[in-house]
Order: sequence, then structure tokens, then C-alpha cells
Amino acid sequence: MKLKLKVVFVFFMVLQASFAQAPQLSEKAQISVLTCSTGNELFSSFGHTAIRVQDASLGIDVVYNYGTFDFNKPNFYLNFAKGKLVYSLSRRRFENFLYNYELEKRWVKEQILDLNTSENNLLFKFLENNYLPENRDYLYDPLFNNCSSITGDVLEKEFEGGIIFNGSHLEEKYTFRELVRQYIPLNSWGMFGIDLAFGGVTDKTATVREHMFMPYYAMEQLANTTKAGKPLLKRERTILNYPEDSGNDQDSLLTSPIFWFMMLLAFVIAITLLDYRHQGHNKILDFLLFFVSGLAGLLILVLWFATDHIVTGKNFNFLWLMPVNLFVAFKIITKKEMPIWLPKYLWFAIACIGIVLLIWVFRIQILSPLNIPLMLALIIRYLFLLKKI
Repeated sequence: MKLKLKVVFVFFMVLQASFAQAPQLSEKAQISVLTCSTGNELFSSFGHTAIRVQDASLGIDVVYNYGTFDFNKPNFYLNFAKGKLVYSLSRRRFENFLYNYELEKRWVKEQILDLNTSENNLLFKFLENNYLPENRDYLYDPLFNNCSSITGDVLEKEFEGGIIFNGSHLEEKYTFRELVRQYIPLNSWGMFGIDLAFGGVTDKTATVREHMFMPYYAMEQLANTTKAGKPLLKRERTILNYPEDSGNDQDSLLTSPIFWFMMLLAFVIAITLLDYRHQGHNKILDFLLFFVSGLAGLLILVLWFATDHIVTGKNFNFLWLMPVNLFVAFKIITKKEMPIWLPKYLWFAIACIGIVLLIWVFRIQILSPLNIPLMLALIIRYLFLLKKI
């Protein structure tokens, strides 16, 4: 009985291994890189990159997609906050992959790689092995390890020493933050949040290779890449021809951040003038300003020191969004008399705003211009409280 079970077990192991082994592509096979245009949602603002494998002789036409994530995975949002966001390599039929972009009316372009049969099989074997359940998951990073940058990684790894990414087509090299701002309008809530969360690490100039984290730049780079001294691409073509999406255009004035921040500044100025003239003190306004700014500053420090996010490192926004403001907020709202240490703290907070402006001027970290009315609102109340005390 034990012998029979052992024979059956070995049989199934051999059968499983045979299915796991990728078939040999024929001479008619071709592998290409697909680039998809930007979408309406924030996560699709930069477009998308995937790899297509075709072989008419074997009936193969599949797309390998490194941009797959599952909201329903356990602790998805917690892991995202901690910087441990797991993405996966998925594989699906080409027509199924294309269907979603057809529905969303987003263009799709294809760049066919100039590979011989042996090289096609080498790359195909890698993709099939990477698709195995134990290999398909990876730690995603929006700037340093995403669906687009991985394409360059794969090509470099499989054709070691033969791939040369020529950057002569780049008229200018940009920082990571500048590259992101090319696709998300500066005066938008999405970009305001990104600028607030991104630290100084995103203000270094990206290398030619690092520009490829953006799908459009990756597409242009592949057209200027050589393998063994010859062009990497055999040809390019458009699969879906739709106009460039305009879903991420600048917000209208009434919904834009700058409008509401200027309204907040005007409100703070008006309340401060009333307080000054009538010798009053609007504690509720101060509580809200101190509480919200302190909470934001605390979150910035948590993202920097308590998570694995690379992009949130060296974030000096906490110097004007003082985490200690949380403590001060409750002191102001609960005490009849101001703490005796408050004047020194307020001068310190004003000095910190000056320091962060210098950090901006010397390009240690680039801040959002949208921060200026918020900084002014805080400074006005800091100075008022100094006068009040």
C-alpha cells in the first residue's frame, strides 16, 4: 500500500513539473513591451507597462503584468501604510488584457523586441518561472520598483551586459518629484498630498535608467536602447489609437486646493483682526489650526521613521507642521491662562518655518507652493498669540 502511494506521489510530482516547464517557442514567436496611456484614477495617472508573448504556432498570446494588486488581500491597507505593499505578476490572454483599455478608451502601443528564437525562449522561461506562485509576489514601490521599472530590470538581468540604455534622447534629466508633477497637476489635491508625503529623497536627479519608472519614459527609452550594439526594437505599432486622456487636468478654481487654502488664509486674517480689535481670543480656531497641523506633522514623522516607504524619507515638512502642536492645541483649549513656556515655543515654531523655507531655497527638499497660504495662516496666529500673551 505504501509503495503504491509512493508511486502515485512521484507520478503527480513529475506531472506537475512537466506542466510548470514552459514550452519551447517556435521561430514565429515574438515578445513585445506594451505601453498603455494614462487613466482617470490617481493610480493610473502615469500609464502602464506590460510584456506580451506571442507564438501563433503554439496558440500563445499572453500578457505578463507586474502591476497587479488585490484590495481584498489580508491587511492590504495596513500594509500599504507601512510600506509593505505586495504587488503580483499576473498572466492573462491578450484580448482580455486589451478589453479594459478598450472600455476606458486608452491608447495602447507595442514595441516588438528584436530577439532570436533562443533569446525569446530565455525571456519566456524567465517570465513563466517568475509567474509561479512562490515567485510572483514582490514589494512594490511607486518610484523605484513598479511595473515599468521592472521591465528594464528583466531585460538587464536576462541579457546581462548586452543591454545599453542610451540617454542621449533626454534633453534634460529630472528629479523624481519633477517627473511625477509632469503627470499630476501641481494645483490638485492628489499632487498636494504627494508633495506633502514625499521627502527629500525624491528631489535627487533620476538617472537615465531610473527615468524608466514612468511608462512613457520607458517606452521612449526602449526606442533608444541597444542590445549587443544593435537596436533593441524590431518595430513599433499602435494597437489602440485613442487620444491622450485628459482626466487629470487641473481642477477647476472652486475645487482646487489653492482656492480653499486662500479662503482659509482670508478667514484666519479676518478672525485675527476681530480678535485684535475686540481684545478677544478665538480658541476654537487656534485649536483646529494647532491640532490639524500637529496631526499632519506626526503623520509625516511616522511615514519617515516608522514605515518602509523609501519615498517618504528625509521629509522636512514636519518643521512647519509641528507634531508638538497636537499637545499645544489641547493646552490652548483647556486652560484659561496660556502656559508660561508658550512664547518660547511660538518663536521656535516661527524659526522652524524659516528653516524649512531655507531648505526649499537651497533645494534640499522641494516644497509645494500650495503650502505658502497655510504657512502664513500659522504664522499669523503664532504672532497674534505672542501679542496676546
